[in-house]
Amino acid sequence: MCVVLYVLSIDVAGVGMAIPRKTRLYIWFRLLLLQASWNFERLQGLGFFYSLLPGLKKLYSNEELLSVSRKYVGYFNTNVYLAPMVAGAVLKLEEEQASGIADPTLEIDDFKEMVAAPYAAIGDALFWGGLRPLAAGVALFFAVKGILWAPLVFILLYNLVPTWFRTVFFVRGYRQGMKSVEFIQSHRLPDWAIHTKETTVVVLGGLSAFMVFSQLTQQQLPSWLGLWILIPMVILSLVARKGVSTLLLVFISVASIFLIGVFWADMVHLIAS
Repeated sequence: MCVVLYVLSIDVAGVGMAIPRKTRLYIWFRLLLLQASWNFERLQGLGFFYSLLPGLKKLYSNEELLSVSRKYVGYFNTNVYLAPMVAGAVLKLEEEQASGIADPTLEIDDFKEMVAAPYAAIGDALFWGGLRPLAAGVALFFAVKGILWAPLVFILLYNLVPTWFRTVFFVRGYRQGMKSVEFIQSHRLPDWAIHTKETTVVVLGGLSAFMVFSQLTQQQLPSWLGLWILIPMVILSLVARKGVSTLLLVFISVASIFLIGVFWADMVHLIAS
């Protein structure tokens, strides 16, 4: 939390700030409640407006504030961890427009809608599809060793990275405004999502091999028997490449593991004899 406060307190050198540091910090904390008023009509729209409101009050007053606010009570939806970058950029654009240095033809609402969908796709792939399974896989290593802190490991791994993104990207959005899109492109966040998923596969594969080896050792069976698991893995991979539903393959795998667990003692006795 100290790091969050420090980063959010950094000003942009050479640029006068109409929105004070305290207000920006307040906005960052409000973004944690982005989905508190989530609904099927506007999705995150009300939460996004609620987050920006302290900054808008610093820039506008009376009728101007009412007119500007109407732009932000509509539909909005993006990944919750990249929403702070959108909020920071929007605040910067509103600040420039309020001070008269922005292009008067610029539609801030159009920019917000333009980046929301791509950020949602990038963020969902990176955090939901990559980081969450990776954190779970690492925590499972602790769990299979009987370490009770495994849930805490998952919580820490999964929350530290998003907190970093929330903080740094909010600051980056406020510093660069519309140019913050170039920051996303230059750092290749979609590639990060792919690499995170690849790392997750390696971690889960290593965990599976470790568990198979441990079970064979406990049952005093030769460890080379674990290589037989490669046969169903190759078969499932080939079937998946043929277009068979991955969900169906998951159900088949779960059912097979359940049956093996039920008849494991009989199988060990058969192999040992």
